[in-house]
Amino acid sequence: MKLAARLDKVHDQARRNKWLGYFAIFCRIALAAGFIPSGMQKVLGERFTVLAINHPMGSFLEAFYHTGYYYTFVGIMQVLAAILLLIPRTVTIGAFIYLPIILNICILSLAVRFDGSQITSPLMVCAVLYLLCWDYHKFKDIFPFDHSASKAELPKKDEMTAKFPIKFFAGVLAVMTFVVFHTRIFYKILPRNTISDCRTQCEDERNKSCVEFCECIHEEGESLENCLEEFIKNK
Repeated sequence: MKLAARLDKVHDQARRNKWLGYFAIFCRIALAAGFIPSGMQKVLGERFTVLAINHPMGSFLEAFYHTGYYYTFVGIMQVLAAILLLIPRTVTIGAFIYLPIILNICILSLAVRFDGSQITSPLMVCAVLYLLCWDYHKFKDIFPFDHSASKAELPKKDEMTAKFPIKFFAGVLAVMTFVVFHTRIFYKILPRNTISDCRTQCEDERNKSCVEFCECIHEEGESLENCLEEFIKNK
């Protein structure tokens, strides 16, 4: 199929660039560094955060903490995925384990507007997807495409080019900018981690709807959905 041949060609060209290989290594190390500390906290049975239970994310994490061995299991899988990413031979399986965990964290962070991982988790999702694209040749046969026209071997070291891929890294910068813009501009108001942090979004104390939203979240313990409804109604 033309699609499979095109994917093989693009992948082969990408693998010839040293800078893209260095970026893959950077992604592996950064992703591992992101999961090992948080995973070990769960394995050791420690709470992941000190957020108040009135906070939407704090409420979720408190319930998550009390799930017993499920909490430990998630921590083990996080640490396992991180370790596999650090070993060249097991990067692909590590990325496959990592993806559903970080995607879940990403969607959760966006859904409850959590400052702590609202920017980092979408970027981590992108990094995992990049690693899977980088290792596409290892699992491409599971797709119902005709790969008979693809090359049997990947480029050798002496075929690698050191030409800096300006377009690629410009794309990376564009993605990072979009993520920051989306999380910081798209949402009109955020719960933040504490009521004092939340109130910094209010222009002044006369912004009654904003102050009431912060009190609704952090003092009354209402759901994010109900507090947002009241905020929009009173604005």
